Amino acid sequence: MARMVGTPGQAFRVRRDETTAMALAQRLQRVRHHSLELIAPLESEDLCLQGMADASPPKWHLGHTTWFFETFVLKPALAAGQITGFEPAPEAWGYLFNSYYDAVGARHPRPERGLLSRPPIAAVLAWRQRVDAALQQLLSRPEACGPSAEQLNLLELGLQHEQQHQELLLMDLLDGFSRNPLEPVYDAAPEARFAAAWRQPGGGSAPESRWLSHPGGLAEIGHPGATAGFHFDHEAPRHRVWLEPFAIAARLVSNGDFATFIADGGYRRPELWMSEGWAVVQQRGWQAPRYWRGSDAFSLAGRQQRDGAAPVRHLSWFEADAYARWAGARLPSEAEWELLADQLPQAFGVLWQWTASPYRPYPGFAPAAGAVGEYNGKFMSSQMVLRGSCHLTPAGHERRTYRNFYGPACRWMASGVRLARDSQPQACP
Repeated sequence: MARMVGTPGQAFRVRRDETTAMALAQRLQRVRHHSLELIAPLESEDLCLQGMADASPPKWHLGHTTWFFETFVLKPALAAGQITGFEPAPEAWGYLFNSYYDAVGARHPRPERGLLSRPPIAAVLAWRQRVDAALQQLLSRPEACGPSAEQLNLLELGLQHEQQHQELLLMDLLDGFSRNPLEPVYDAAPEARFAAAWRQPGGGSAPESRWLSHPGGLAEIGHPGATAGFHFDHEAPRHRVWLEPFAIAARLVSNGDFATFIADGGYRRPELWMSEGWAVVQQRGWQAPRYWRGSDAFSLAGRQQRDGAAPVRHLSWFEADAYARWAGARLPSEAEWELLADQLPQAFGVLWQWTASPYRPYPGFAPAAGAVGEYNGKFMSSQMVLRGSCHLTPAGHERRTYRNFYGPACRWMASGVRLARDSQPQACP
């Protein structure tokens, strides 16, 4: 996603027992089936749609997630005699569906994934069925000869990975559909989830002037480790940070708020922008958020009238930062966001929220060994961190320590703005 893909690293370990294997088998069936549900509203022509180099077609997402399970779990299991009767995909498919794993081999250029009319979708779906059956075969073996703890870890990682691609599939599809003059409708359900999420009690009605304060001081952030469940490697290790007193806005910036920024010349005032951001605005002709169209906005439900009270979305970091400066505030650091996340309305399930933090390793971070260690560590440059989750994120996939990251000019994902500001230290009584 830039990307949200990660690896559990050394801090997360799945217990090796039959109960764990059964639970993974059930979740595997649910997650893999959900990917197929996502393409159900699509026509066959939509499955190769790639609107830009940063996006990928739906068929590629289906193939890549399947390639992950085959490459990292099933081929080693087949070589070890743990499964039988499994027929891997043709070797050339690895070249087509590898994303960025240099340790695994060469790969098809990302900007040309939309040219992959072959293999046909029927062949990709048949491959998914073979992989799913082989994974269930592996998980159903008795504990004594069943999957190892390492294989269970990789299966868990594969499930988390597929959920990330489910979100990517939808946001990439929105980008592609937005480029069609017919303004196609995908499905109304994602838009209904967005409306329901931001309108929850304490969400949309919070006045702009309401701020949640924190006294600052020495605090701990990051994932606490194995006892707290799965996490990607870059969420750890847990570590201490020093923060000055701060406050964070109780709600996300709205469409109406951002319209005022535009009316006040927000896209025409270079003093509000980082130099690189101002150059992007001039080069790309930005005048509004990505999918605004007059008084309407384009979404997966098609063109709809824009609600001024709804959180503004599809903003780049440059736009979020410029708005914050115009508003006399700033973006929160990821540490500030994490410390107050449990108290923030609209923290999860609405929009990813830009922070002021560059995507860098936590103190003591070390990528996992092997190819899966290529997930996060090598992307820790030229990216900014987002926190929370959005209405396209699969249920249960969010957590307070989750670190999403994108380049500062990216704005096709469901990203929004929450303001922060410095506070005065409280005087001693």
